[in-house]
Amino acid sequence: MEGRRLHMKRRDCFAGLVMLLGWLILLSANWAEATALPDLVPLVKRLKPVVVNISTTHNPTNLKAGKSAPEGLGNRPLDELFRRFFDQMPQDSLKSHSLGSGVIIDPAGYILTNNHVVADADDILVRLPDEREFAAKVVGKDSKTDLALIRIEGAGPLPAAQLGDSDQAEVGSAVIAIGNPFGLEATVTAGIISAKGRIIGTGPYDNFLQTDAAINPGNSGGPLFNLEGAVIGINTAIFSRSGGNMGIGFAIPVNMAKAVLEQLKTHGHVTRGWLGVRIQSVTHELAKALGLDKRHGALVASVEAGSPAQAAGIQAGDVVVRFDGHEVGQMNELPSIVAETPIGKKVKVDLIRAGKPLVLDVVVAEMKEKASEVAEEKGDASSFGANVRTLTPELREQLELEESVHGVVVTSVDPGSSAATAGLQVKDVVAEINRKPVRDIADFRRALQDTKAGDALLILLFRGGEPLYLAVQMTAPGK
Repeated sequence: MEGRRLHMKRRDCFAGLVMLLGWLILLSANWAEATALPDLVPLVKRLKPVVVNISTTHNPTNLKAGKSAPEGLGNRPLDELFRRFFDQMPQDSLKSHSLGSGVIIDPAGYILTNNHVVADADDILVRLPDEREFAAKVVGKDSKTDLALIRIEGAGPLPAAQLGDSDQAEVGSAVIAIGNPFGLEATVTAGIISAKGRIIGTGPYDNFLQTDAAINPGNSGGPLFNLEGAVIGINTAIFSRSGGNMGIGFAIPVNMAKAVLEQLKTHGHVTRGWLGVRIQSVTHELAKALGLDKRHGALVASVEAGSPAQAAGIQAGDVVVRFDGHEVGQMNELPSIVAETPIGKKVKVDLIRAGKPLVLDVVVAEMKEKASEVAEEKGDASSFGANVRTLTPELREQLELEESVHGVVVTSVDPGSSAATAGLQVKDVVAEINRKPVRDIADFRRALQDTKAGDALLILLFRGGEPLYLAVQMTAPGK
């Protein structure tokens, strides 16, 4: 009897081991299937024919006029030596070349790329994946979104990319970038969407997709694809301390591109809606002081005289939380919403004023050439030559600055200007001018308003979180 029980126990134990082994095999198979990388080969073969190489040439006569300098020069000592060497050389013997990428969006030869790839170019050459080369013409360009539409003719019907929906892209979604980094044509890299809605200080319509797919100089203007093969972004910028890829790249959402493409194709430029307010972010402290239940919306800093906002009764201190049915979660969302609103349309604006909700009707007008929806000013462009922006908490966090640092953030520097000659760079934070604190745009403008050609300004700035003094020699306009 004991022998029978022992036999049964052994049999049950063996059966349990067999079952456990079966489960382990099943789990192993499922794990292998879950962790297996997707086969991207068929997708890449399908997508590569729609990506092109773009090279541009700046003619010597334009270089001599100061229209452009060799691409890639920064503000390092060696770069300055080379710049001086370049300036002293006979200009008639020089041409400036640049490389970028583009994506075919229409079989008739229309190609989408970055504005900075083709801006001020005298000649544009497009090389197709089959090695054919064609001269291209600019159909339209828009510096505010850094997008351009160019066209080649005589190539016959071309394969065209499908434009997807960037709003559907999720953080963690797999993506593929194809372009020509450092002139290495048809380079394919893969990664994921690292973040959405990134603000990097390039203009009023910042709303970038961030990706860790390797992007390097030469990728600009190239497409960012999802795994369905649809374009969801146009690769535009990288964050780098060395000039090469560090796993942080930025792409313009394709939905933003689709919003301007038809106007570029039809008119050559973009006409935008205009509200006429300067806005700023709502911080936690401001939200509490303004009587908001949470931190959201765009705080109106000022209202331009004669603007649609003034006509509608919008006031400084109002917080715009909804515009034409669109929620305004963050300050940077409002400019894009207003810009895409049809001119002449009457829309409802939901505000919070003194802690109470208010709805006003506003008729959107056409944006003036120099109007800006973001609180950004130009400091005497004819002489100083730099655009600046208030240092918001978001920018402070992005630039990794301590709370003790105050000032205005440089968003662009005009080539050949006093600021450029002195070595001022984008993302520098100007804290003092001639030993006087600069805490906002008003201080910045006040410090420059009485300057004249020949004046020397002592600038204290923070670059990468470290203090740095620059001497800016003011020059006369056009010098």
